[in-house]
Amino acid sequence: MRYLKAFYLLIGVALLAAVIAEIEVAEVGAQIGRVGYGFLVILGIYFVAFSIDSVTWQMTIRGVPLNGLWAYRAWVLRMVGEAFNHVIPAASMGGEPVKAMLLKKHYGIGYREGTASLILARTINLIALVIFLVGGFALMIAAGSLPGAYEIVAGVGLLVLGLAVALFFVVQRFGVTSLTGAWIGGWRFGARVKDVLHHIRDMDDRLVHFYTGTRGRFAGALLLAFVNWLLGAVEIYYTLLFLGHPISWADAWIIEAVAQLVRTGTFFIPASIGAQEGAFLLVCGAITGSPTLGVSVSVVRRLREVIWIVWGFTLGSILSMKPGLVPEGDGDGG
Repeated sequence: MRYLKAFYLLIGVALLAAVIAEIEVAEVGAQIGRVGYGFLVILGIYFVAFSIDSVTWQMTIRGVPLNGLWAYRAWVLRMVGEAFNHVIPAASMGGEPVKAMLLKKHYGIGYREGTASLILARTINLIALVIFLVGGFALMIAAGSLPGAYEIVAGVGLLVLGLAVALFFVVQRFGVTSLTGAWIGGWRFGARVKDVLHHIRDMDDRLVHFYTGTRGRFAGALLLAFVNWLLGAVEIYYTLLFLGHPISWADAWIIEAVAQLVRTGTFFIPASIGAQEGAFLLVCGAITGSPTLGVSVSVVRRLREVIWIVWGFTLGSILSMKPGLVPEGDGDGG
């Protein structure tokens, strides 16, 4: 596994090298210099988006009230967890166990409930992402600003992602895992996996209860998740504005949609390094006529990511010095 991760990283580095070979580095530096204090606006937009995403997660945690205190708690834990997600090459999932652990340690939320909330939040974000990508794809076709080959690749990628997310949701909503487990339990060796099947049924019950018993929270969380993705397009719009090349809102949506589709499809590459840069280079180049401008957009986004990672690990260090409500080694507690 270690060698495989190193191989994926090498792929990303190779892609990044190919991108750099296509542009003038000095020109990128000059363009980024134009952003100036506009970078604070970009940070502000992402801060709002990140906060909305934190509330989305908060809404999936059973028994947690929808108030400002818990919104702040969810925000802090997400800051820490997402910092790990960025640096651990595990399909942006490396920080999820950290979030569950911190929920248990500091707020007494059991591992099962914490894990269920993380699965729900991830699913809701993916559903909202597919909706966002469908909108971006429709705008792409209507605008006709990208080559036909780009549209075909984007369409196939969107179809595959949409089917995968739909299957992921159906498995949770209808307790397919439990049904499969019950079927296996009827086999001769079923008694050997009895404890495992119990945990699977418990998790399925939590997921199904959220989708069917708290539909208001589900709908609200889905709406917030969609707004979060829209703010990504807003970030692109203002980034290009500060870079001195304003574009339309539709073009900003298209660029962000392609970037997110590529990031999702290259989940195995740490931080999608190289892949994200290549996506911005190609799409921004097609829309604005300047591939270098696309790389500048990517660099601005990477700078924002670095700030968030440092901020997240700083909060994690502070949190690690605080005593937990639940002593290490205690049971699940729900």
